[in-house]
Amino acid sequence: VRFEIIVDLSGLNSGIRLSGLNSGIRFLTEIVKDANVRNWLKKLKDVAYDVDDVLDEWNSEKLKSQIEKEQKEARNFPLLKKMRNSISSFTFQTILYYKIASKLSGVNEQLDSIATEKDRYKFGLEKVVEEPRRLITASFIDDEEVYGRCQETEILVNMLVGNNTSGGGLKLPVISIVGMGGIGKTMLAQLVYNHSEVECHFGKRIWICVSDPFDEIRIAKEILEAFKGESLNLVGKDNILQEIRSHVSGKKVLLVLDDVWSEDATRWEQLRTSLKHCSPGSRILITTRNEKVAIIMGTTSSNLFLLNTLSLEECWSLLSRRAYYGRTREECENLDDIGWKIAEKCQGLPLAAKILGGLLRFKRTREQWQNVLDSEMWDIEEAEQDLFPPLFLSYYELPLAFKQCISYCAVFPKGMILRKDELIKLWMAQDYLKGVRCEEMEIVGEEYFDELHMRSFFQDFRGDELDSGIMKYKMHDIIHDFLLVLMKTECVMLVNHDSEELKVDLSCESARYGTLIRKEAAPTEPNIFRFRKLRSLLIDSSYHDTSSLRLYLPRLFDQLTCLRTLNLSNGLFRNSIEELPDEIGKLVHLRYLNLKNNKKLKELPESLCGLCNLQTLNLKWCDSLKELPCGIGKIINLRHLENDQTNLSLMAIPKGIGRLTNLQTLSLFVVMGNSDTSSLGDLQNLIHLRGLLKISGLGAVCDVTEAKKAELENKKGLRTLILDFAISKGLMSNRWQRDDGRLLEALRPPPCLEELEIWWYSSPTISANWMMGLTKLSHVSLGYCLHLKSLPPLGKLPSLESLYIGGMSRVEKVSVEFLGVEREEILAPSSSLESPSSSVIAFPSLKHLEFEFFDLEEWEDWMPLTSREEHISIMPRLCSLTINSCPKLKALPCYVLHNTSLKQLNISQSPILSERCRKETGEDWLTISHIPSIMIDSVRIQVNCSSVEEF
Repeated sequence: VRFEIIVDLSGLNSGIRLSGLNSGIRFLTEIVKDANVRNWLKKLKDVAYDVDDVLDEWNSEKLKSQIEKEQKEARNFPLLKKMRNSISSFTFQTILYYKIASKLSGVNEQLDSIATEKDRYKFGLEKVVEEPRRLITASFIDDEEVYGRCQETEILVNMLVGNNTSGGGLKLPVISIVGMGGIGKTMLAQLVYNHSEVECHFGKRIWICVSDPFDEIRIAKEILEAFKGESLNLVGKDNILQEIRSHVSGKKVLLVLDDVWSEDATRWEQLRTSLKHCSPGSRILITTRNEKVAIIMGTTSSNLFLLNTLSLEECWSLLSRRAYYGRTREECENLDDIGWKIAEKCQGLPLAAKILGGLLRFKRTREQWQNVLDSEMWDIEEAEQDLFPPLFLSYYELPLAFKQCISYCAVFPKGMILRKDELIKLWMAQDYLKGVRCEEMEIVGEEYFDELHMRSFFQDFRGDELDSGIMKYKMHDIIHDFLLVLMKTECVMLVNHDSEELKVDLSCESARYGTLIRKEAAPTEPNIFRFRKLRSLLIDSSYHDTSSLRLYLPRLFDQLTCLRTLNLSNGLFRNSIEELPDEIGKLVHLRYLNLKNNKKLKELPESLCGLCNLQTLNLKWCDSLKELPCGIGKIINLRHLENDQTNLSLMAIPKGIGRLTNLQTLSLFVVMGNSDTSSLGDLQNLIHLRGLLKISGLGAVCDVTEAKKAELENKKGLRTLILDFAISKGLMSNRWQRDDGRLLEALRPPPCLEELEIWWYSSPTISANWMMGLTKLSHVSLGYCLHLKSLPPLGKLPSLESLYIGGMSRVEKVSVEFLGVEREEILAPSSSLESPSSSVIAFPSLKHLEFEFFDLEEWEDWMPLTSREEHISIMPRLCSLTINSCPKLKALPCYVLHNTSLKQLNISQSPILSERCRKETGEDWLTISHIPSIMIDSVRIQVNCSSVEEF
């Protein structure tokens, strides 16, 4: 009977309900103070996880059975063998039912025990939980308590009293101060409100603490009371708004709405309408933690003020004023060195500086200060009482799904740089995005992330790494500390340095999320096998390579069978694990497997193909990997196969890849040209592919119909396409059978393509009709097209910003055809009566152009315009030009030499050009001297940094 009850629950999509239940219980655990009740909630949460795992195992086994059944039916077995397969399948199902029923029976016993405890504590879950306490603010401020914010105050005062504040066409502009809890939004608003210029500028200033909920009647009454100076007996919303309208009419008003949370625009619209009769120059200033709220309130981008943290010096000034109160000068000097380090812990958050400063005031000795410095923020009682509650308000306001997503981030080491796309895949692996249609999970994840970003849970991070196009973010250390408090019984962080353990309660063996930091290359890792219920394990190999992991991976896979996320990525080391043990197949719940940078990994076991729940398989830079497992077509839930940078080792893609119809990422597709591996036609059903797709080995394709079957044009999500016509290693060239021109024409991409690269193309011309129709194409690379005699008319591409051309051994000249100008346009008289705006423009958006011909002896001429063609505008936005290894090139055309937009010119291994451009004495020096940055043969002969654009 119990088994039937649980199965009935599974029909209600209990996986989603249970994961939501866990977040709800986590929330209750934080606000319930009774230790017995907290312990009861923890037990309930653990059982919810266990039930979820059992149901997932049930669904996984059913799915595997279905896949195997379909594969057997696809084969033409004799009748007797089909009967044996049916009997075998029935036996397997019976064993599975018994196994699952046994586990559910144990879960029911736990639930019975929990129900008994609930009655014992008389705890009713139906009771309304008290909301967190919200502070009521006022406009008054003690200037002596303020440090920093001078520049911010000046900017905001100018926005309030100046005439240049943009209201987006609205009569009453709304200016918003946006930032995380505790960053000082209210204090800054108070500084501005009480500024002398603001006092003089506005006839009436009104301060309203809005908080949550947004009570428009209360707010309207307070506005009216500010005008009348007395309490009101008015009733009825319309009466109040009419009164406000009459009182604000003709007056210059500043209305400050502090601490706004509501995203319901309808509550604000009528009140705002009544305020529009203020005189010109009136302003509304709001403070909020959520950028979305600011936009809903009517803030334009130019009126959005994103508040940053304090500098270390400002933080120290704020902290030391409180901490040093009543101390002698000698005492202060004795504590300065520790105090500065404690100020660093505040990470620029004013609230943290105030709280720690108040705590240190009562710590008299260096030892006591050192103890505060050595303590984690969550271990400091004052921080838990005063610092975390404002952050908890932000957490409390989140929808349940968002709570799950942000809580998971406690698993990352503090200060870790997060990639948006990777984080979304990790959320998917934990089923946090499971409430939506399957094909939309990534889109919903992006919406969740953007919402959390707007609510200040994530901060933009800008590094100067190579993949600068990837969005990266960080989490403020204080928010991370707060999340660790929320997840203290569920998240564990281990370090194997001299058996040292990070300050986390390791006695909690039911932890679900773990991070292992390997500071020593020990053959066995401490404590990790205690946590058998882990759902997520991130192994940090930044300090040592993964080669030593091979000794304990079989045991890890055998014991940590609840894992849904496993990160085994390698650091920037050459050495790594060489193989995965077969035991990987026991991780039936696994949805995310990261093997990035394991450069010695040569193969993957076939048992991996039994992981039917796997969504993400990251093989980037596994550049010794020769092949993928043959049964990869069985991983039918795979959505992201990230195999970038494996093209030098990966020989082919197995048959069956076409069955992975959920695939969104397939970074590399290798064509082998034989019947034992996948062909181009296997791409046909992969209609959800998006982002980057590289197809290599195209030189082995002789059948153009296979290319047409790929139907690349229907893959609307593709943004980057790399076509490599080289022959894969180990294959003989079929040069006499190849027709790369027809093949290229058949590989027509979707019209929304943004980047296109063509390598090792062997036909003499590129005449694909589709290329000039790619109106969104911003980057093109043409490399090692050794038989190409002329360049295609790329000047027609309206959005092209970056162009690389290299390794063209037969191109003799770059002529006007390269500009993509039609004959009729060339013949148009330059003295026509047409307006200048109607002149022909070639390469209208091009910013970066690079020719790299590698000791090419053929290219001599880059043809200049004739007098008939001078009305053509060419590359009007060109910023950088690179000419490398073009020894016979005689000169640059005039439309390059005289281009006033050019900021960087780089010429190398091109002696004729180098001589013409030599400083002061070169024939072309006077025409290029306007270019701010010029480099000839790696020597910078001119630089004007103020004029050079950063690239």
